[in-house]
Amino acid sequence: MANRITSLFNIKYPIIQAGMIWNSGWRLASAASNSGVLGLIGAGSMYPDVLREHIQKCKAATDQPFGVNVPMLYPNVQEIMDIIVEEGVKIVFTSAGNPKTWTKWLQDKGITVVHVVSSVKFALKAQDAGVDAVVAEGFEAGGHNGRDETTTLTLIPMVKEQLEIPLIAAGGIATGKAMLACMILGADGVQVGSRFVASEESSAHQAFKQVVVDAKEGDTQLTLKELAPVRLIKNKFYNDLQELYKTSPSTEQLKELLGRARAKRGMFEGNLDDGELEIGQIAGLIHDVKPVAEIVEEITREFEEAKKALITL
Repeated sequence: MANRITSLFNIKYPIIQAGMIWNSGWRLASAASNSGVLGLIGAGSMYPDVLREHIQKCKAATDQPFGVNVPMLYPNVQEIMDIIVEEGVKIVFTSAGNPKTWTKWLQDKGITVVHVVSSVKFALKAQDAGVDAVVAEGFEAGGHNGRDETTTLTLIPMVKEQLEIPLIAAGGIATGKAMLACMILGADGVQVGSRFVASEESSAHQAFKQVVVDAKEGDTQLTLKELAPVRLIKNKFYNDLQELYKTSPSTEQLKELLGRARAKRGMFEGNLDDGELEIGQIAGLIHDVKPVAEIVEEITREFEEAKKALITL
């Protein structure tokens, strides 16, 4: 499967394990990297000293490339970036911010930079900022989403039409067939999130993993568009939100209900009623929790089988 993405990251398969808050610690990232894909540590849920510990443990657990995903909206982002440099991490995925802020700073230190976007406009801005590749994430994805609500099926070919640098597709990808579809549409590789949440090595709480496995079509919804659009599983917290929406709430009222650490409560601590349970629509196709190595083998095998079937049509 050698191509621009495998060459860029020096990996076997053009697959990236997404950096997801409260789900992607060193165990998941190292297991992904050891399976031939690019593992990412999700810095968004970590204090700087915790991130350093995860990076060090990941380095001890794999001799393969891995990276760190950094949402740039956090106030301690400078400290996080300093730790990444000090610990010798060579790949950074940035999101939730202006790629111009950190791209050159990181690249000057020998780091490959990829930026996550949800629209053609921001993909081109990332390219202009000099990033090495772009992740274009469709509306199906779990967690925080773009405001344009563009689906993966339409986003990828529209970005490909104008982008020159490598393109990674994300949003609704959990199978080899979906991977092949995205690459036919123009992607050089794929980023997989929700499927790796339901892995043995994910740091998500077992109760949350089970909710993901049990999810059916229609069980997730995008909400909180007034703050930062987020896709999550419908639960008591979601229902409380819908009741509040009936009163035409102010932004401050929404913030008050959301509170702090609600995602940690749900995904990491397993509070299925009051927690924020972020996952993609593709959860309806995830039916079991299994080791990362088996997930990667399953995706890559199905990809090759689907490609052969397509050729014989």
